[in-house]
This record gives sequence, structure tokens and C-alpha cells, in this order.
Amino acid sequence: MRRMSAFPQHGTALGTLGLTANEIRQEVENKTSELVTDLVNRSAGGRFQAIRSLPMPLNERKTIRNRVNSVKLSKTILPADCRQQVSRSFRRFRADLASARQNLVLWQDTLKEIGGRFGTSVLSYFLFLKWLLKFNLFSLLINFCFITIPQIVHAPNISDITGFRGLELLTGVGYFNQTVLFYGGYNGEVIESTPNYNMQLAYFFTIAAYLVLCGVSLIYSMSRSFQNNFVLETGPVSGGAWRLLCSWDFSVVNEKAIQYNKNNLGIQLKESLSERLQEKHKTSLSDRIKRLSLHLLAWLLSLGLAIGSSAGIFYLWTNEQTFDLDHDPNDLKAEASTLLLPVVVSLINLIVPLLFSLISKMESYSNPRAQIYISIIRNVILKMSLLGILCFYWLNFVSKEIACWESFVGQSVYRLLIIDFIFCLLGIFFGEFLRNVIGTMCIQRLGVPEFDIARNVLDLIYAQTLAWIGIYFSPLLPVMQVIKLFIIFYLKKISLSMNCQPPKHTGRAAQMQTVFIALLFFPSFVGTLSMVAYTVWSLEPSVQCGPFQGLDTPFYAIFNWIDSIQEDPPESKWVWWIFENVLRSELFYYLITLIILVITFFLWQITQGRKQLIKTLREQIVNEGKDKVFLLNKLQTIQKQRTEMAPYIPPQDFDQTPHFNTNWINTLPFDM
Repeated sequence: MRRMSAFPQHGTALGTLGLTANEIRQEVENKTSELVTDLVNRSAGGRFQAIRSLPMPLNERKTIRNRVNSVKLSKTILPADCRQQVSRSFRRFRADLASARQNLVLWQDTLKEIGGRFGTSVLSYFLFLKWLLKFNLFSLLINFCFITIPQIVHAPNISDITGFRGLELLTGVGYFNQTVLFYGGYNGEVIESTPNYNMQLAYFFTIAAYLVLCGVSLIYSMSRSFQNNFVLETGPVSGGAWRLLCSWDFSVVNEKAIQYNKNNLGIQLKESLSERLQEKHKTSLSDRIKRLSLHLLAWLLSLGLAIGSSAGIFYLWTNEQTFDLDHDPNDLKAEASTLLLPVVVSLINLIVPLLFSLISKMESYSNPRAQIYISIIRNVILKMSLLGILCFYWLNFVSKEIACWESFVGQSVYRLLIIDFIFCLLGIFFGEFLRNVIGTMCIQRLGVPEFDIARNVLDLIYAQTLAWIGIYFSPLLPVMQVIKLFIIFYLKKISLSMNCQPPKHTGRAAQMQTVFIALLFFPSFVGTLSMVAYTVWSLEPSVQCGPFQGLDTPFYAIFNWIDSIQEDPPESKWVWWIFENVLRSELFYYLITLIILVITFFLWQITQGRKQLIKTLREQIVNEGKDKVFLLNKLQTIQKQRTEMAPYIPPQDFDQTPHFNTNWINTLPFDM
């Protein structure tokens, strides 16, 4: 359709206004000049927005912009070419700076490639791995700077060291016994400097600061994820229409992944409908009793497997500990036997979850989401029970029977972490590579293995729990965790590209990010924090090694420091007053608890108010839609009635002259 000119032509209605074409052009030019003057006086951002909002074609807006730029350049002191060159140079510098910042982001291109080929659900595993890597890098940085470097520079705590034989890389004993890798390689001397550097305080406050920062970061991440995935996505907006219209993963470009996403979208819609039907469907009493009996039997079997595994580990550890105290340090066979327990623990973590999967099939859950959550809970119970029984034995038996028991615990955690890493590598090779070869060449009905997001994330949580447990007993243990995460990232990426296919149920796994962070916080981090706190406040440190030797508990280092401050000049006595009257006062913690509860209550009220507001707005949207439907039906009814009541009008000669009804407003149905 041809656009009409802005200027009047002969025979048009504008020609009857008494204005010639030249006068109209002059009027338009005056208005344009006023517009240009107004735009020149505005800021750059306001001028840009104003030009974009002009109700005129693109060519005319370009003309206006060019005129504005000409006027601006004529008012500047610098020549136009020089000013444009300087502006272009600044833009290039800003673009280069942004590009350099993107290149500094770890694994940026690799993560984009994974998200493009396999979707955001698989990408969430690698993002979670990267997030854990940041924790361990931060821990390694502060431990190395504030604990290890002062100890190495001042005086290495080494009395008798054996030659390196290679097996120490797996066992952590022998050559590493009194190195700075473990607790026994540190001492509690005060380094003479300006000011003095107290190794006891450095060791205590560095570990404490790291754990506190980890806890704050976990709580913040968990709250943000909970807000995004639960609070803002509840209600009708997350129903079937939202999934159908707004849940497509546009980062996927691989054809196979696109087909999987289409199938997954259909599965999610079926799941939503089945959940709604289950809410309305009422089962008989006998069916409910049968289902509850199956669930009870499955839970009894699962808990029995977890308890039996923990009891077996406790019995095996007791026998190994008795043998470990008497063996010759130079006996390689005895040293290699210390790997038996970590291998058994890793085998249990590999085999028992497979039994849990068989048990869940016996239950026959109709809701896949419930089945996934039940499987995660059972796996978490298994892993945490194993770690719990080990921690119980370390704190109640090992601490009373071994001279330098902190280093022994650190070596035990080191072996668990190394063997878990080896089993992870074997799982990549046997569980994914050979499974892919068998499924594509030998037994084709098996097909290509899927990438199990939940199992892989639980393995990361288990390994991170080990790293947190050993942070007090082995300050440089994050070195092993960082190396492990780096290798796992690249091996998982290669295995994902060569051996695996995207999971068919991706939507639910992507929504479980909040659950994974919550599991990392509790019971993983909370359990680790409880163990370290119990060690610091209640257990007597080793007499022969470590920075806290000679103290009743490691926390007594703080009391000694406060007593020394009391004897210092008056300028530093405020620290002693705060410790004695604030930190050691029950009233202080009572007030802190009360303030936290009040803040939590207010935040909860704000959240409830926002949820109620969202609910009200959704109801208004629904009511607006109903009003529109009612008005349309009413209009159609009125039009139909008028058509039926209209009298018959005989045909007349067709008149091509347009007519305008001056009483047109009375024809609208205002009575509806």
C-alpha cells in the first residue's frame, strides 16, 4: 500500500483550507526546526529515546537525527572528524575491555557450547561444578596465604621425613606425614615480626572465616534460588499454558536436543495433567493400604541397606585401625592396606544406589517427580550415614588412641577423596564409554546412555562434604579438590559429547537446582560445621603435633590471646571488654537471636504480601478476560437482534459517492 505524501495535492481536502503548498511546506519546516532545537538541548540518552519515539517513518527519523548531529557538531570546539575519531576510539576501547572481561570468565565458551548442544538442564551440572570450584579456590587462597606461607617461611615443622615412594599420592602417609599438607606440619609458635604473627590465631581464624563465608554464601544462594524457582513460579502462571508458550529452551541448537526438548515438553504437560487428575481421583481404601504397604517395605529395605552399610564400615574401620597402629612405616603392603576402607566406601556408594533404583521400580510411582525426590533422599541418607559413622569414630575413638590424631583424620579424608576421584574416572570409562559402545554396536536396543544429572550432582555434594570435613585437619586439602574438579569438568564434557545423550526428563532436573543447594547446605555444610565446632570447643588437641599442642581445647588459644591483651596498654583493652562483656554474654546471643527472628518474621510477612498481591493481580487478569468475553457475547447478541428486526429494504441503484453519517455516535451500543 502506497504511503500518502505529507503535502497536499491538487484536489485534496487540504487545498480547500486557503493555504498553498509552499506555505504548508514552510509550516512543516518551522515545526521541524523547533523539534531539532528541542532535541539538541536534551541529553544524549533523552535525545536517543525521543528520536526513537517519533511517530514518523524511519527515513524521516534518520533525517531528523542527522540534522540534530549537524547542529551539535557545529556548536563543538573540536572539528567533526577529530570528535568522531575520538568517540570511535573510546567505543573500540570499551568493546575491547568488555571482550577481555568475557575472556577472563572461566569456561565461558565451553559452557555456551554445552548449553547450546544439550540445553540448560545439563548445563546446570557444569555450573554447579564451577560454583564449587570457586569455593575451593577461595579456601586454597586464604589457607595458603595466612597459614601455609608463614609456616614455611618461619620454620617447617619437620622432624623425621621418609623418602618419596609414589604410593603416598594415594595414601597420604609416609612422605606427607609431617608436611604442611596435614595438621601435624604446623606449630603454634609466635613469629617474631612487626607486628607478631600468632600461628594459633591465624590457624583458628582462617578456618573460621572461611566456614562463615561459605555459610553466608550458601544461605544467600539458597534464598535467591528459592525465590526464583518456588516463590515466583507458583500458581497458575506455571501451569500448562506457561509451559506450552514460555518454557522453550532457545539456547538449544542441536537437532537431537531439540527433539528431546519437544518430547520433554510433552511429558511435562502429561505430568501436570496427571497430577491434576490424581488430585480429583479418589482411590479405594484397599488400594491405598496396598500402596502404603509397598512404600513402607521399600523404605524399610532402603534404611536397612544404609544402616547395614554403616555398620559394615564401622566394623571394617575398627579392624583396620587396630592393624594400622602396629604396622611398620616402611612396609608398603601395610601402607597399601589403608586403601581398603576408602575402596569399600566407594563401592557402597556405587552399588547401593543401583539397589535403590530397583526398589523404587517396585513402588511404581505414577508421578516421576516424586520418584526423583525419593531417590535423592535415599542417596543422601546413605552418603551422610557413611560420613556420620566415620566422623563418630574419628571424634570418639581415634582422638583418644592415636598421638597425632588430627593428621590421621586428615589422611583418612585424603584417601576417601582420592579413591572417590578414581571411581569417578572409572565410572566415566565403564559407565559411559563402554555403555555407549555396547549400546551402539552390540545390543542396540540399549541405546546411548543418558547423562544422569541428579546422580552426578550428588557425587559432587559428597566430594565437597569430604573437602569441608578435612579443611581443619588438612588445610591444603582444597588443592586436591581443585585439581579433581578441573579434571572432572573436562572429562565429563568430553564424555557428554562422545558417549551420552541429553536426559529425556530435563525440565524437572533443571528445577531441582534449589534442592541441590539446600542439600549442600543441610546436611552437608551444617554437619561439617558441627563437627569442626565440636572439635574446636570440646576435644583435646594432640600433645605431640599441631599448632594447639599443650592447650585443653583449641578454643583456649582465644582465651590466652584475650588475657595477653588485658596486660597490654589501655588502647587495646576495648577488645578484652568486648570479648568478656559481649561475646561471652548469653544476653548478647539472646538479643541477636531475637533480632534475627524479628527480621525473619518481617521478611516472611513481606513475602506473603507479595504472594497475595500476585494472586490478586492474576485474579484481576482472569476477571478482565471474563469481562471481555461477556462484552463480546453481548455485542454479538445485539447485532443479531438488530439484524433480525431490520425491515426489508428494496434494492436501489448503487451510488459510488461516499457518504458520512454525522450521527454515527448514536449507532454505538452504549446500553450493553
